[in-house]
Amino acid sequence: MDFNKTLTLWYSEHKRELPWRRTKNPYNIWLSEIILQQTQIAQGQPYYNAFVSKYPTVFDLANAQETEVLKLWQGLGYYSRARNLHTTAKHIATHHNGIFPNTYKDLLKLKGVGDYTASAIASICYGEPTAVVDGNVYRVLSRYFGIDTPINATDGIKEFKALAESLMDHDHPSDYNQAIMEFGAVQCKPKNPNCQICPLNDSCVALQKNLIDQLPVKLKKTKVSTKYFNFLVLLSTDKQTIFQKRVKKGIWQNLYQFPLLETEKKLKIADFKNHPFISRYFANAPFEFSLYNNKDIIHKLSHQHLHTKFWIIEIDQLPQKGMPITEIKNHPTPILISNFIDDFF
Repeated sequence: MDFNKTLTLWYSEHKRELPWRRTKNPYNIWLSEIILQQTQIAQGQPYYNAFVSKYPTVFDLANAQETEVLKLWQGLGYYSRARNLHTTAKHIATHHNGIFPNTYKDLLKLKGVGDYTASAIASICYGEPTAVVDGNVYRVLSRYFGIDTPINATDGIKEFKALAESLMDHDHPSDYNQAIMEFGAVQCKPKNPNCQICPLNDSCVALQKNLIDQLPVKLKKTKVSTKYFNFLVLLSTDKQTIFQKRVKKGIWQNLYQFPLLETEKKLKIADFKNHPFISRYFANAPFEFSLYNNKDIIHKLSHQHLHTKFWIIEIDQLPQKGMPITEIKNHPTPILISNFIDDFF
């Protein structure tokens, strides 16, 4: 069976109509690829539409304030993508007169652009025959060829990249790359794919050997840690609160949050007021407090689970400079904080 021709034929008949498929403008392709990293299309498409609407060119994005970019990104997670997006836009606008590099090698030099994104832009926009390898491609190749090398191991990454390159249609790299990605997303799905209607079913090793549920293979992730977060939601009599920008490096860098008390275990109501941090923070200023959520709100990240409580603190005067409560929704926040604000205020 001609693997790539079968896929491109399938793609021509079954591809979804998506806005970034109507253009070969590298700005739009780059934007879509960054947004769709670690994100399903159903979730990412509204963000793509919002970014294109607000920032129709790379110059518009470059001229934006980072706070505005982070606010528009809010809810997508992995906020380093948004920070890198903004940094790269400024670099393209300032050093390349708004013109994206036109080769895979030069695209790789852009911040936040890795092998997959560089391959996608180079092939779709410039017709360079360089193969994309994402989660969908790993799944299709591992199942079809029966490869059990872990896809997140160094050897596996090299093996699948080399295989993908060997299968590349050098005359139509854009169609082929989009076809194999779409095939993995729509047909060769992670769970319960309909193999009976698959155009590759007569030569798929995983189907023949009943390995569909076992491929691709991934090495076990690093153990997920548990953290206990206590956010202090201060409410003064003049309707001010304390809302701070996180300046330390991390996934929430430059996002806003309420003052945070991190503890080694769950903090009980009886222990809250006598906690050393609380005693120092309020320095004998009288306040009343209540617990917003008796049951921890668990926010799951890739490397840690955050067990979160929101403590509502009513106080006459804030212990430090605050901001009007009416302004907090204007600032970019982690979705954990955003959800609380939407529910409470």
